[in-house]
Amino acid sequence: MIILETQDLKFSYPDGTKAIKGVDIKLEKGKKIAFVGQNGSGKSTLFLLLNGTLKPSGGRILFDGEELQYDSKSLKKIRQKIGIIFQNSDDQIFAPTVYQDIAFGPSNLGHSKEKVKAKVNEMLEYFGIEDLKGRPPHHLSGGQKKRVAIAGVVAMEPQVVILDEPLANLDPVGADELMDVLNELNHMGTTLIISTHDVDLAYRWADYVFFLVKGEIIGEGKPVDVFRDTELLQKAHLRLPITFDIYREIERRNLAHSGRNPKTVPDLVNALKPPDLMWVEVPPETQVGEVLNLGVLYGEYALDSPYEAVNGKVLHIHSNGKAIVELTRHGFKAGGIIIYDMDRFDPESLKHFVLDGGIDVIGAMGKRSKTLAEQHCIAVNISSGVIDRAILMALCGKRCMILTNGGMIPHSLNRINEYINRSGIAISVSIANPQ
Repeated sequence: MIILETQDLKFSYPDGTKAIKGVDIKLEKGKKIAFVGQNGSGKSTLFLLLNGTLKPSGGRILFDGEELQYDSKSLKKIRQKIGIIFQNSDDQIFAPTVYQDIAFGPSNLGHSKEKVKAKVNEMLEYFGIEDLKGRPPHHLSGGQKKRVAIAGVVAMEPQVVILDEPLANLDPVGADELMDVLNELNHMGTTLIISTHDVDLAYRWADYVFFLVKGEIIGEGKPVDVFRDTELLQKAHLRLPITFDIYREIERRNLAHSGRNPKTVPDLVNALKPPDLMWVEVPPETQVGEVLNLGVLYGEYALDSPYEAVNGKVLHIHSNGKAIVELTRHGFKAGGIIIYDMDRFDPESLKHFVLDGGIDVIGAMGKRSKTLAEQHCIAVNISSGVIDRAILMALCGKRCMILTNGGMIPHSLNRINEYINRSGIAISVSIANPQ
């Protein structure tokens, strides 16, 4: 279903600069959409047009099949449905306190004081900023301001959220936490639209991508399609995403299975083609013809490997104690991933799961989970790229626990199961404390 559409959309600034030149786009409801282009390509102008902040010089915009109107009543209605978060949060946050800033939108919608209070408290908890509610926004860090700005928009319950360069000025951990929040919003049905010049972000995150150059759409499609079009990338002045670039290089060297489209590090690892022959360390009693367990990562032979992934038949034993083995991929017995719902957090139950379940690695996703873990002195080993790193640890035979909550639970399950289905590797995955 198309939720937002433009037809021959044009916009010129008063000085005559043509910023948007006949753009035709159709955006599907519930999708994650990225507009990719260099600075000055028109991304910010296009976004201001999409939510009615700017009025087109030509063409039209349709929301749910109805053309945008520009009287005050219609604009108020459309801005409730299409929220926008600016690149610079200082352009958006203006109230004396964080609480008042988040309350501004719901109050303008005419909600009762009780409903506004409940909504603001919900947003404070959801975004992990309860401790900031009485503070002046201009005293906050860049990452905290970004959370407040997003909370103020989400408090109005929009159907579409537009974010202009959402990761600008954020540190890596803050960026990961923000993407966790956005993924959860999308899982609950919100259509997300971002602008970015970060091809790696667009490639791994988006369902659909538009390339914008000097106010014109020069290409669009699924990330795996548009980012393999080198001619299109050159026209857009963009590079290959790093995971795809690495994959192409190892594919050229005949080290990877061909025809793959790896978006993540686990995808890239799974694309690797194991060598046919390999030198390995062997115990003195090893005989030619024996089959050895070599482990998941094809590393040095381990006498007490706790998992089974690759076997090697000994073809020749050298006098230095090394042997040439012929590798065969055997059935994976990888580790497991347990997801713990932090909305049902109980310190004693978590301790029980960690100790009795033999958990080797703990990862935390989202501000709430990280805050609770810190408050209760839970040692967190992974705080960024949690799902991908948990998968990699599981492939090494480790038992991992992911601490998260809300919509990130089904999101995590979906991501892990997608990897299992693509790779054929049966990683055990479960929820520790289901409702």
